[in-house]
Amino acid sequence: MVVQKVKGTEDLLADDARAWQYVSQKAYETFGRYGYEPIETPLFEQIDLFVRGIGESTDVVGKEMFHVLASDAYRRLGEGAAPDARHHLALRPEGTASVVRAAIEHNLVPTGGAPAKLAYAGPMFRAERPQKGRLREFHQIGVECLGADEPSADAEVIIMLMRFYEELGVPRESMRLLVNSMGDDRCRPAYRASVRRYILDHADEMCEECRHRADINPLRAYDCKNERCRKVMEGAPRISDALCDDCRSHYRAVTSYLDAAGIVYEEDPRLVRGLDYYTRTVFEVQVVDGMGSQNAIGGGGRYDKLMELMGGSPTPGLGFAIGYERTLLALAAVDVKLPLERPLGCYVAAAEPEVAPQVFAILQALRDAGVDADGDHQARSLKSQLKLAGKRGVAVAVVVGPDELVAGQVVVRDMRTHEQRNVVVAQVPEVVRAML
Repeated sequence: MVVQKVKGTEDLLADDARAWQYVSQKAYETFGRYGYEPIETPLFEQIDLFVRGIGESTDVVGKEMFHVLASDAYRRLGEGAAPDARHHLALRPEGTASVVRAAIEHNLVPTGGAPAKLAYAGPMFRAERPQKGRLREFHQIGVECLGADEPSADAEVIIMLMRFYEELGVPRESMRLLVNSMGDDRCRPAYRASVRRYILDHADEMCEECRHRADINPLRAYDCKNERCRKVMEGAPRISDALCDDCRSHYRAVTSYLDAAGIVYEEDPRLVRGLDYYTRTVFEVQVVDGMGSQNAIGGGGRYDKLMELMGGSPTPGLGFAIGYERTLLALAAVDVKLPLERPLGCYVAAAEPEVAPQVFAILQALRDAGVDADGDHQARSLKSQLKLAGKRGVAVAVVVGPDELVAGQVVVRDMRTHEQRNVVVAQVPEVVRAML
């Protein structure tokens, strides 16, 4: 039986791998202009990190996390041993909690210090139903800004996100930017209570899960995929009517910065982010056409209580995450192709098998000189080698023949014009580089 990849995962082959490298590198370049530094965190963490950071009531924690056990721990649990907290591990379902944990552990935001601006890109894992643009192992690109509480930081992050999409090639007119405020600990409790009462008043029209959410986290009802629930929630109380003066002032300052920067946005009082840690500013980027109802490609917001919740000092924070697979679908929807082609620069062909050592030496010299070069390792005929070079889009071919080698030379051929000339072996790297 042939072992195949796990359902909900994908192999990134050739152009797919190049696309991921291109998009993630473009992100680091864009975010770097705003002062963001890269960070890498482990693929798995203690489960408690995500329970505390994301929220036990969320689908991510309650339904979608992959739990991790070492084989020895799995065996001992099977034998009835008591669970050990060290064995309660999970593959990371998102990046924020891990970055915040690292910031606390390494004191990246010392008292009185400058904000920590951190960017990451890598795989995440959620055990949800695989579908187009939504995998069990997926890729996220994100940023976290820790230690900045001014509304200008919110606007900067939003602008940076929009600039990134534009630099990838997504036309501004094909995107919709939604913004909202979720309030804070002073105004949100009363709002949550009003939404809870609304859900209970309409319980006979809501799905069982939303009725359960009324007591756990009523705001999650806004994210329900049930069309009937979505219609009912259109009449629910609006957070914009319940904001305290400070939250309303913060939100208006954010939108004024966006206005000054010429960023077009829509204020959406129904927009809530799906994770429990968000406060005040939240935002989401959607594609206007071509992706149906699953049209969100990125979003984020402010989470001023998260570091304290996870055991750190009270520290404001905000950030966003970009769904890489969704972004590829967005690019396809507007017919944007990434510049992924990287044709091989040079191919070194052997005219006869006995010159293989010289071919090998020339290949190494070319690579050491910074030239992308390859050769034959299957004893193909010269005709077959040159045919392969043509298929691979090679610009220059070096043909090594025994007769030319007697004079210390090889044939260098321009594969585009078919012109060729003899070149001294020692000068091959210099000549090929000039031709490329």
